Amino acid sequence: MENMVFAEELVREFLVFRGFTNTLQAFVKELGTDIGKGFQVDKILDLIFSIYIPKFQAENLIQLLRFFNNCFSSHETHLVSVISELDISIIRYYIIHAIQAGRKDKVIELFDIHGTELLQKDQHWASWFAIPYIKTPKSEPQFRLYFSKEWSNALHLSLRNFLTKMFNGTRIPALMKISSERNMVSRLKGDIKQLNFKLAQLQVLLEEKETQLHHNSLLATEVIVGTDSSSNPLAGSGEPTVFVPASSHVICVSASAQAGEREPKHSEDIRPDDTQVSTSKISNHSDTGNDVQREEEFPEVRVDFQETFLGHTSPISRCRFSATGDNVASASVDGTVRIWTYDSSAPTSRNATIYCGAEIMLLEWECKSDRLLLIGTADGGIKAWNVDAKRVVCDLSCTEAFPSVLDLKCSPVEPIFVSAAASRWPGSSDIGKLGYASLTVWNMRTWKAMTVLPLGEDPPPITSVCFNHNGKLLAAAATDGMIHMFDMSAGLQITGWPAHDSAISSVLFGSDETSIFTLGIDGKIFEWSLQNQGEVLWSSDCSRFCNLRSSSHNKHEMALDAYGRRLLVTSNSLRAPIYQVRGHAYGMRTLPHSASITTVDWHPTSSIFLTGSADHSVRVTSMA
Repeated sequence: MENMVFAEELVREFLVFRGFTNTLQAFVKELGTDIGKGFQVDKILDLIFSIYIPKFQAENLIQLLRFFNNCFSSHETHLVSVISELDISIIRYYIIHAIQAGRKDKVIELFDIHGTELLQKDQHWASWFAIPYIKTPKSEPQFRLYFSKEWSNALHLSLRNFLTKMFNGTRIPALMKISSERNMVSRLKGDIKQLNFKLAQLQVLLEEKETQLHHNSLLATEVIVGTDSSSNPLAGSGEPTVFVPASSHVICVSASAQAGEREPKHSEDIRPDDTQVSTSKISNHSDTGNDVQREEEFPEVRVDFQETFLGHTSPISRCRFSATGDNVASASVDGTVRIWTYDSSAPTSRNATIYCGAEIMLLEWECKSDRLLLIGTADGGIKAWNVDAKRVVCDLSCTEAFPSVLDLKCSPVEPIFVSAAASRWPGSSDIGKLGYASLTVWNMRTWKAMTVLPLGEDPPPITSVCFNHNGKLLAAAATDGMIHMFDMSAGLQITGWPAHDSAISSVLFGSDETSIFTLGIDGKIFEWSLQNQGEVLWSSDCSRFCNLRSSSHNKHEMALDAYGRRLLVTSNSLRAPIYQVRGHAYGMRTLPHSASITTVDWHPTSSIFLTGSADHSVRVTSMA
């Protein structure tokens, strides 16, 4: 049935496209009657035995039987004879039903109109012409069989079996195969997504094992470094050793431990992929215990595929995957929002261009139905766009006291969203002069404010907010470096701690919900434990890429992949860093844009990420 409806929509679309209005009207009228009931056996049987016969609609019954005769006329000869016998039995069933209901007039009416035609098909009808005039036809041996329950049940069963066999064996039109193939492609895409997800999990596990093996191999070759040559068993052995201060805690490896007994290198020639490690490169991370590589030494990410969207004519301000990952919303500073798909086989029915008349600051997809897109503009407006109806369903404005919207986040469970607003308009690069903060919870059914979360007296502006997986907790990051945690069921702040010495630009919950990531305007990233408040689980310094003090962006942002292993950060340069968090040895860099990277996002289930740039482009990159 789904294939039938899809094919009918294609025909209708084609007729509209060609301007065949008269044909379209006739087609719609035919669909309204649909005498064949879409070749659904149950509906056809109901039509015959529950409508046409009980209501004595002889003309409709005869037309339906003619319709099926025409449909099956091209089949084998023995099947055509079966059709003819079933036709006779159905008309006789009609006559018997009329006699039993005391409507002999309907039998006479049938014979008056179609008697000649029936007699030409089968001479046995001659005796049936007398049945309306027989006082008790049920007692006549010639008609007794047709009044029995057994004959009636046998007719129902025979007709059902015959129609089922004929419809199952009917050649499917090419137009209906399109829908079947489309459904098959959709199923295969779903299978591919699941397999990609499993592959990504296995890749993460493999990386962990490789890191563990690498760490174990270094421990196995560790040499205790001393300053007294008499106590050094390697002294005078001809095996050069790298010496470093004991305070740096660097593992030093003799050159003989490397394959091929290579000649020792000078310190300036040592590279990060060698077993020997220079103290100058370790000292950059000795305080945090992070990656031994610096960002400029990150390898370029390995790419499976990359698509570039060029539908904007000004720098990109935001780009976001939808909750399912099937659609992408991107916005530019000229006030244009585009909704598009990166997969050519995906439906394009949601694609749209939205003109908002002001610079777009924020984009946020509603999580549950994936039908609404929230748009925050520089003039303090919040618009809700219905992607299926393709229209703005709500247009909110901030209060005069808090005219600047800094962030929007939808609850993953409830039909609500939170807006973070400030009492002053944001400057081009000064995130610290935004006045005071306001956190408002909005109902997405009534589009009215529900409550304002308490922040205390004259609170510093909230720059970024984030819900946890069940929507019960809300994290809010402020310009004074504080993290505030709210219980959304009670609408109260439950804890908070100082996370940065400067303003915080972005905040995210970890994938396992036991930690929270923060990005400061100074480029420092911390992962904080939620179980031991104030404990730093991981940190990095990406100020080379995203120091807001030297940036033209209002604020930088970061995105965490679905597995919680990779952290993608916006960048002042042409490439964005992808950090491997907690226990992973290496980071990566994205392929270059031709201008700075202003916005990033990860696909909700796959190793695919978005990068929006000041070069007016948005790229979808799938990692190999």
